[in-house]
Formats: sequence, structure tokens, C-alpha cells
Amino acid sequence: MNLTFRQLKVFEAVARHLNFTNAAKELHLSQPAVSMQIKQLEEQTNTPLIEKLGKKLYLTEVGLEMQDYARSTMQQLVDLEETIAQMKSMKRGHLKLAVASTANHFVIRLLARFAKIYPKISISLDVTNRISLLDLLEKNECDLVIMGRPPEGHNLQSAPFLENPLVVVSHPHHYLADREQVSLKEIASEGFVVREQGSGTRSAAERFFTEHDLEFKAKMDMSNNRAIKHAAEEGLGLAIVSLHTLELELKAKTLKIVNAEGFPIYRHWYVVQREGKRLSPIAMVFNDYIMQEADKLMLDFDLPLFKNL
Repeated sequence: MNLTFRQLKVFEAVARHLNFTNAAKELHLSQPAVSMQIKQLEEQTNTPLIEKLGKKLYLTEVGLEMQDYARSTMQQLVDLEETIAQMKSMKRGHLKLAVASTANHFVIRLLARFAKIYPKISISLDVTNRISLLDLLEKNECDLVIMGRPPEGHNLQSAPFLENPLVVVSHPHHYLADREQVSLKEIASEGFVVREQGSGTRSAAERFFTEHDLEFKAKMDMSNNRAIKHAAEEGLGLAIVSLHTLELELKAKTLKIVNAEGFPIYRHWYVVQREGKRLSPIAMVFNDYIMQEADKLMLDFDLPLFKNL
């Protein structure tokens, strides 16, 4: 069958009124136009839907079934219109966000504030590594991604929204921790606890040391930032991490920033989406929100270092 929405709408009105004239008035159509739609629908289904006995109209057995489906279809369309209206007004909606594990701490803060402004929205947050983020974008399984600079050639659209300073950290009692200035050569002589190959932080660190004709010594690699910080706290090596991940450790004095020559390495956080992707209303609003609010959020970190770098 090749039924049209117009046919179903006309049939639903006739079936409800059991009167062509009243249905025509409700639909602002002529009675012949209504009769024509019902006739075409019966031709499409190859069975009578309405019968006239005396002066009254009755639904046939098939007509009764058609009425149930027509009512259901009309209600679904009404629900759809209401849902779209609510999504446009930000009363509801679902945001699918994926972020690099290094960005998790400050993104949670952004989401908490955003959710207070739009309390009825729901949010899915996937915290993962760089390779998985690119895979999610490739498969179109998220609205937006927050990560370091994305690679070229992946049909992605990106915009920087926040500086991401990378700093060297150590155990508080490491012999370099209290030095006023540590040369890059001295830093290069140390072993580092680092992220896995392909991570943005590791790539930036390796690039930085190569540009200064020095070897970057990866002593131990780990797949998440929390483990790296814990390893540095236990004295397993120096680490290069985003300043945005250090608020708790610096307050607790379990890690200390080493005043290393050439650091911080300044990178940026980017908000990324597939090129040509049509964002939902809530995703567009969130994208605008982080562009406007991210810098303000960083000022709220209760650490002088965040204000002085």
C-alpha cells in the first residue's frame, strides 16, 4: 500500500464523526474532496472501509482497524511536534558528548553549570582516549568531542576554545621540585611517566623535545591521566600533564610543578564535530556555551598558578 498522510488524516476525521459533512468542516475541505480521499484510500487498500446503511455511516471491520492505526499515527505526529517544540525551547533534549580523559575534570564543571541552566536535558558523556574519540566522530556516534588539536584529513570541523598548558610535575620531595629554574637538558636526563603512543599530550611532549634536539625518555606509559599522576606521586618519574588536571593534587600537595625551562607548553582544547553534521538544538547551545564560558570557568580554580600562567 502507498497510503498518504492526507488520506489517513481525512479518514480519521470521517471515522470519528461518521459524517462526511462534519469531517469536511473540521478539515476545511469540500465534501466531494473528502469523499474522493476516502475512495482513493479504499482503492489503495482494495477493501471497503466505510459503509452506509440507511442514512448512517458505519466502519467495516477493516475500517475499525484502520481507525486505530490512523489515531495512533495522528497522535505520534502531535507528540513529534510537541517534542520538537520543546527541544527548540531547550525544555528537553539529549546531548551526546565525548571528551579526552585529560579534559574530564573541567568538562564536568562546565556540564554541571550547563545542566543547571537547562535542567530537563539529558547528557551522555564518554570519557576516552584520542584514538577512540576519532573513532566516535568517524561513526557519527556523538554530537561533539572535546580534545586536543585533531589531526588533518579526517573531515572534521574544529575550533579552539581554551588554552591547555602542559607542565612538568614531580613528587614533592624530588630533587628538582624546589629548584627555582631547571634547565631543559636536566629535565631531559630524567625518565618520564607518560600516556600511550598517539595521545595528544605525549605527541606534544615528544615534539617539544625533538625541536630542542633532546631525547624524550619514556620510562613508563599508561593509558589514563589519573594513573600517570599517581605514578608521579609515588616517585616513579616525572610527568607532563595538563595544568587543568592538577587542581586536587596541587591543593593536597601530593604533586609539585617543576619550574622547567621552556614550560608550560601551550596547546589548546578544541571542540570538534564531523564536517557537515547538523547539530541538535541542545548541541548548538552547548557549543556556544563552552565558547563563551570556558575562560570564566578557569578563573574559578582556587590556585594562584591558574591565574599567573
